[in-house]
Amino acid sequence: MKKLFLLAFATTIYSNTFGQIYWAKACEISFFSPTSMENISAVNKITKPLLNITTGDLQIKIIMNAFDFPKPLMKEHFNENYAECEKFPNAFFKGKINETIDWTKEGEYKVTATGKLIIHGVEKDRTIEGTVTVKGQEITLSSKFKFTFADHNIKIPFLYSGIIPDFTDVKIDAVLEPYKKN
Repeated sequence: MKKLFLLAFATTIYSNTFGQIYWAKACEISFFSPTSMENISAVNKITKPLLNITTGDLQIKIIMNAFDFPKPLMKEHFNENYAECEKFPNAFFKGKINETIDWTKEGEYKVTATGKLIIHGVEKDRTIEGTVTVKGQEITLSSKFKFTFADHNIKIPFLYSGIIPDFTDVKIDAVLEPYKKN
């Protein structure tokens, strides 16, 4: 009887802990920079954000060389000259959703997430606006924000200064589902 109670207790703790973690079943991060020569855009579809709905903690790890570009030369320049992917293979956002959300109530919520954005080895405090949509067992995270290269020591070669803007527009859309341990 005592063993049965302990097993039931452990199962309850386990499901309460892991039942509160959501991770991406689909995620798309993209960026866009308009230039006078040609627009620069890329999409990354392999990122897996994690969200703890009990605490509001949000973590996103972005594999930098996983961005797909319309032209191979753009990808090469991005990986070697701007992101320096060999030296800085990942970018991260580690933060917390500031607003209290009733995760059991379907709807769309305007939110902000405050945390550390680490790109190119440089950590910056950021508060990023977005939207959380709760529908059934799925949570959708969406955000659009500007990213300034200089904030993270990403240098634009002199040859392209004035052509490439000093910022890019970033967009993230992720559909999360409860994490289930196999």
